[in-house]
Amino acid sequence: MQVAEIELYKVLKTKFSENEAETIVANLELKIQGKFDERKNDFATKEDLANLKVEMERAFKDQLKWMFIFWIGQLASFIAIAKFIFHQ
Repeated sequence: MQVAEIELYKVLKTKFSENEAETIVANLELKIQGKFDERKNDFATKEDLANLKVEMERAFKDQLKWMFIFWIGQLASFIAIAKFIFHQ
């Protein structure tokens, strides 16, 4: 038993029998552990954060590649239009 459980056990022992107090503390511990296990999946682990970082880097590189392709296309279009306008 942990310190908090021991303190709770002492308080409950004054109101109930030892066996009943021990049962109440054990049931509370199981319920609290169950709630903790349910919520454990809501938190990000170090591995989750590392995977997210890798995924963000990959997305950034892909976005940067498409930005350069777009800029090159824009520059080529501008040059073609400028040649068409000024060579007439």
